[in-house]
Amino acid sequence: MTLSFFDQFMSPVFLGIPLIALALALPWALFPKPTVRWLNCRLLTLQSWFINNFTQQIFQPLNVGGHKWALLLASLMIFLISLNLLGLLPYTFTPTTQLSLNLAFAVPLWLATIIIGMRNQPTHALGHLLPEGTPTLLIPVLIIIETISLFIRPLALGVRLTANLTAGHLLIQLTSTATFVLLPLMPPVASLTAILLLALSLLEVAVAMIQAYVFVLLLSLYLQENI
Repeated sequence: MTLSFFDQFMSPVFLGIPLIALALALPWALFPKPTVRWLNCRLLTLQSWFINNFTQQIFQPLNVGGHKWALLLASLMIFLISLNLLGLLPYTFTPTTQLSLNLAFAVPLWLATIIIGMRNQPTHALGHLLPEGTPTLLIPVLIIIETISLFIRPLALGVRLTANLTAGHLLIQLTSTATFVLLPLMPPVASLTAILLLALSLLEVAVAMIQAYVFVLLLSLYLQENI
């Protein structure tokens, strides 16, 4: 029983082909493409409204140089939200529960922000490693601590997204299993457990969207430090 709870996080394979590639390609087929018509459909209008508001909120604190990242981060935001929400459907697989995939998103983008900072303003980028007014005796220790915290950032991004989604999926599966077990034994308790399952499902929908937003927000903050 214990092992079966974690089977949902294994990447499915069909005829030797990993289906994670299909899961990663599916979100792009669900979104409508812009048309040249004067009037758009409601779904396309809602999609444009969401992207515009998200882009303004994320990039308002950044200067003009950081606006070049708008297309990349907005696409990443929509992609992560789609993967997280599609993973809540029955008999589906959530690729963002894989730490390797989340690190593949986090490490290159974090490294790009560091490279931009070192290329454009190396003095300011290195200045983050040593806070102003630090006592002389603490300088070596603080430089080591700040360097470690700098390199932990992409790991924290990937682990945060993986841990939150994994914990939510496990809670839903444990609660649903308890509901089915208690239904023939104690129907009143099973009904309360079903209500809890519904609440957890709604909470997991919110977590799926919030975690995608936090992932992109932290990347924008790292970018803001280096431009």
